[in-house]
Amino acid sequence: MNAIAPYQGHFDGKDHLFAVRVYFEDTDFSGIVYHARYLHFMERARSDMLARAGIDQRGAHEAGEGAYAVTHMDIAFRRAAKFDDALLVTSKVTAIRGASVDIHQRVMRDEEVIIEAKVTAAFVRPDGRPGRQPKLWRDAFQAILEAPEGKKE
Repeated sequence: MNAIAPYQGHFDGKDHLFAVRVYFEDTDFSGIVYHARYLHFMERARSDMLARAGIDQRGAHEAGEGAYAVTHMDIAFRRAAKFDDALLVTSKVTAIRGASVDIHQRVMRDEEVIIEAKVTAAFVRPDGRPGRQPKLWRDAFQAILEAPEGKKE
């Protein structure tokens, strides 16, 4: 018997697209998405983006090289999402440095921006100190930055 593969997002040009559904557990007593749940949605989307780009965080961690840690996040809450909404998290690499990467993320309901965030993720060695990102990872981010724009619908 074949295992069922989990949902995976995909790239549309420079943008990584990751769909999420708002479940009851994501909401507060009024049926509105609890503010901290958006961090979960964005984390899943960033992790999927890295995996789709060929970046093996788990392998690097298990090899004792390090892993990414969010070091800065600037969030603007624009609208409220509600129970059972279908949302799309878009993620776009905006800058690459030796030890970190900047990612712009939006949580959308159709064409409406629910929240947007500017995120910095730094590569952290096992001793907790910043380290240079592996070259293959920087190259993967560079390929995303240089990708042609995706289709506009």
